[in-house]
Amino acid sequence: MGLNEAGSHTRLHAYVSYRDADAGLAWLASVGFECVARQDAEDGSVLHAVVRLGDAVVMVATADAAYSRPALHGVSRGSGLYLWFSAAPPVDDWYARAVAAGATGVIAPEDTAWGSRRARVLDPEGYEWSAGTYGPG
Repeated sequence: MGLNEAGSHTRLHAYVSYRDADAGLAWLASVGFECVARQDAEDGSVLHAVVRLGDAVVMVATADAAYSRPALHGVSRGSGLYLWFSAAPPVDDWYARAVAAGATGVIAPEDTAWGSRRARVLDPEGYEWSAGTYGPG
């Protein structure tokens, strides 16, 4: 983690809002994430939760509006979340677990022309998740 121009540290974390956040958290648990924090609203909906898989951290909440997802064009919606794995076997395992838990397969595990292993799914609420061995940065 490097310093930014102001001399402070910067990290990037993802957040997703699920219409059914309990089901979203269950799906995330089925693909390996552990819920490390959760705060519920008075009505029992998920106000804020944090899930972790290794160093990957995602914040989760119950959607406060009827958000829509972009259409799938070919093998992408144009943006999504990416999980980096240091070896190929976990990519294949993650994909199998994701699909078994209700995700829609978009790219079955494959070796790419640029030398990495990758896979992609749409989770049960349509968020695009990719996993691979390509290490950005």
